Amino acid sequence: MRILFVCLLVGWFIPFNHLNAQNQIDQSTNLSAKQQSIVVVTALTAKGELQKLQPALNTGLDAGLTVNEIKEVLVHLYAYCGFPRSIRGLQTLMSVLDERKKKGITDKVGKEASPITSHDPKYERGKKVLEQLTGQPETGPKRGYSAFSPEIDVFLKEHLFADIFERDVLSFTERELTTISVLSSIGGVEPMLQSHLGICLHLGLTRTQLEQVMALIETNIGQAEADSGRTVLAQVMASRR
Repeated sequence: MRILFVCLLVGWFIPFNHLNAQNQIDQSTNLSAKQQSIVVVTALTAKGELQKLQPALNTGLDAGLTVNEIKEVLVHLYAYCGFPRSIRGLQTLMSVLDERKKKGITDKVGKEASPITSHDPKYERGKKVLEQLTGQPETGPKRGYSAFSPEIDVFLKEHLFADIFERDVLSFTERELTTISVLSSIGGVEPMLQSHLGICLHLGLTRTQLEQVMALIETNIGQAEADSGRTVLAQVMASRR
């Protein structure tokens, strides 16, 4: 009788433990709560949806994003949708932090960006960062808009990929989530979105996680923007087969 009971007990625990393990695997393929908040905060800021941004900022802080991480997200996105949107996002964050302080909530400030110690020219540093992001060497003659307007190539390498991407408050993955959230929300920049979705995949994000980004865009911004993003994602995935 004891043997039968033990067998039944073991037989019951095996599928239960397997189910728990499967749940852990499934959860690991999803965006974390912090990553989801980065997507939503970015998208709402890029579109100027400041009333919706306030609760989204609260959700992000409650999910564990530090004040400096959210500030960094709001600073990063200016490179893709302009200073006015970025500054209004920062002002909204200031207001939310004031309200939380009045309620007795103490939010974690988080780390500051580490000082840059490299003595390499910023252009070369930016090239190295871009190579890390894409996995492709930055060699050969300039093409497309970089050849047509060499100035913007310099600005991109020196400012975006050196000054901004080198700041270690956010990881490259978090910065790319911020980037694709802006590009998906503002629309009309499909070639850039295609490039950055490719970077996301190179950095280790999965198709499932990128589909989650589009689902969050649909919920918080609109179906048209999300469907456009899904079309670009499908093209990127098809090109990788």
